[in-house]
Amino acid sequence: MKIIIVGCGKIGTTLAEQLSSEHHDLVVIDTNPQKIQQLSESIDVMGIVDNGASINVLSDAGIEDAHLLIAVTGSDELNLLCCVIAKKVSKCHTIARVRNPLYNKERNFIRKSLGITMIINPELASAIEISRLLRFPSAIELDTFAKGRVELLKFKLLPEFRLSGMSVMEIVDKLRCNVLICGVERGEEVFIPSGNFILQDNDLISIMASPKNSASFFKKVGIHTHQVKNALIVGGGTLGYYLASLLIDLKIKVRIVENNQERCQQLSELLPDATVICGDGTDKKLLLQEGLTQTESFITLTNMDEENIFLSLFAKKNSKAKLITKVNRIAFDDIIDGLDIGSVIYPKYITADYILQYVRAMENSLSSNVETLYHILDNQAEALEFSVKEASAVTDIPLSQLNLKENLLIACINRNGSIQIPRGQDTIQVGDTVIIVTSVKGLRDLKDILKK
Repeated sequence: MKIIIVGCGKIGTTLAEQLSSEHHDLVVIDTNPQKIQQLSESIDVMGIVDNGASINVLSDAGIEDAHLLIAVTGSDELNLLCCVIAKKVSKCHTIARVRNPLYNKERNFIRKSLGITMIINPELASAIEISRLLRFPSAIELDTFAKGRVELLKFKLLPEFRLSGMSVMEIVDKLRCNVLICGVERGEEVFIPSGNFILQDNDLISIMASPKNSASFFKKVGIHTHQVKNALIVGGGTLGYYLASLLIDLKIKVRIVENNQERCQQLSELLPDATVICGDGTDKKLLLQEGLTQTESFITLTNMDEENIFLSLFAKKNSKAKLITKVNRIAFDDIIDGLDIGSVIYPKYITADYILQYVRAMENSLSSNVETLYHILDNQAEALEFSVKEASAVTDIPLSQLNLKENLLIACINRNGSIQIPRGQDTIQVGDTVIIVTSVKGLRDLKDILKK
């Protein structure tokens, strides 16, 4: 597919790297020549240094025969204008990044009236991700499929669970829970485990199950599953605002520490049910005075990764809170992964996953579509949900007889809302949605799970 990306910031660069790895024909546009040069040297793209809202610039980029334009500059208005111009001169699909809470309330009107295919809000998407984790604080990551009927949860295998040295099959038989262990991270290694795979303490385990069955599994293991009652948030920016709004709706008591006095006044007016503390979130005495030692969750959302990481390390030492740390840059992600700072949220990955999911759906055949896509297992694997729309080489055949690719699991089948963790004699049928977990990147169609 021919794709034009306007804006080469964190999200634009991440998208370009991921789409290039899937061999799309890419053109990137940015007013900063240094960003264009860096991208052009690292991946196979055509770079244009100019304003992406110009009809002449878009024509030079080939908008007339492009399939998709993605506008992710730092300006909401510029992104919307790029999409409007693209729709006027071509038949391409358009995606705009829109972050302002004011526009977010009008997103459906904007999308329909301007003819924009998709509006993505990185801060809101990240806030939704964080709120999920606070509903299930023992999980390090939590993704949902099948409209919430299926969950993919990651947790750390601790010695008190007494599961070390047991195989995946033995654990499932012992606990008698209808869950699938579909991923294991051990140090820098990632595994899509078979039934004979032996687990070890401190492994990061990803399981797939319905919410009811995952709750039953964690209860038998001895893991607390109830949502937190209160949250202490450091950073009152757009993401902090969205998160506080969601948590207040969940009846979670919210305290926000923000150092900008004018912003504190705005938050007090926007969030009357939250407690807004005007002060330096890096002040250890202030955090302790505001109840860090008693809080059930501590979320760091400042604009500085270093501050967020050090604050979470301080909270780890002084509380038993569920920790969530926002990180924007990922140059040192291998070091961050080695730190015990709870759940790490990368807004640009969350946003890129939403857009990549749409790109996959655009290019798929009629027989199946990618409904949902997540990068999992330290970004070394994918969990994809396919919608099965017609018969193919994978339908109506027992799963045990399918010649599947290596490092791939059929993790779940959703049949008319009934969730099945599949066994060897189960079959995929037309009308199902099927969840695949694999370290094989770039699956575009359900038939791609088979060896050629």
